[in-house]
Amino acid sequence: MHENSIEFEVVGDYALFSDPITRVGGEKFSYQIPTYESIKGVTSSIYWKPTFIWVIDKVRVMNIIQTETRGTRPIRINGGNDLSYYTYLKNVRYQVKAHFIWNENRPELECDRNENKHHNIARRMMERGGRRDIFLGTRECQAYVTPCVYGEGKGAYDDVPELSFGMMLHGITYPDEAYSEETRNMLTVRLWNPVMRHGEVEFCRQTNFSLPMERVLGEVYGSCIQKPVRPMEMKSFGREQNNFSGLDEFEGGGMNVMD
Repeated sequence: MHENSIEFEVVGDYALFSDPITRVGGEKFSYQIPTYESIKGVTSSIYWKPTFIWVIDKVRVMNIIQTETRGTRPIRINGGNDLSYYTYLKNVRYQVKAHFIWNENRPELECDRNENKHHNIARRMMERGGRRDIFLGTRECQAYVTPCVYGEGKGAYDDVPELSFGMMLHGITYPDEAYSEETRNMLTVRLWNPVMRHGEVEFCRQTNFSLPMERVLGEVYGSCIQKPVRPMEMKSFGREQNNFSGLDEFEGGGMNVMD
């Protein structure tokens, strides 16, 4: 149990965690359970800053896994519309437990590493439904978040000892969140073989929050197959690019970044 953990429930009429293989032909088919990256996106929509990285600990599947295929008219890249069939998950509900760690790739934001501040903001934003719109996989699958006590309530798969889902996309590692020399300045894809036990998918097993970042994230992704895709530079938040740095707005205003 991490001191900066948050627990919330996310519900939606539909979800589409696309299997990349099915996107080649333009007709998307959803995985049966959410990917790590999709739940991380939900958590980032609740509250995010480049100072820290969200780590998804567990996801609990509360409703029965069911799908619905619908005809759609997606927009073509070169203009016009196309005809496709998308297979969505229907009537989804998940309980999520997550915590954050400091982003060691952002030493310029070290003065913003106030754990109590960020944790309290995240909890307040969770109670308000998040800072940004919540989606489950794709834009058309709008969802809603509310605080919960993880583990409470009856789940549809609580009595199922084990379900395996085969090879799945785990997520994408961007240079901003590199956790080893191999992932620095690289776009890296992670694959894994998830197993749901009694309705719960556990993404990571580290227990010591004080571990160095490289070791913590190494344990998070230790069971993943990692594939470098292409070189990529880390996004800069420096003043010379006139981007938000997390510091500029406090200059000259008599405020401290820790307030």
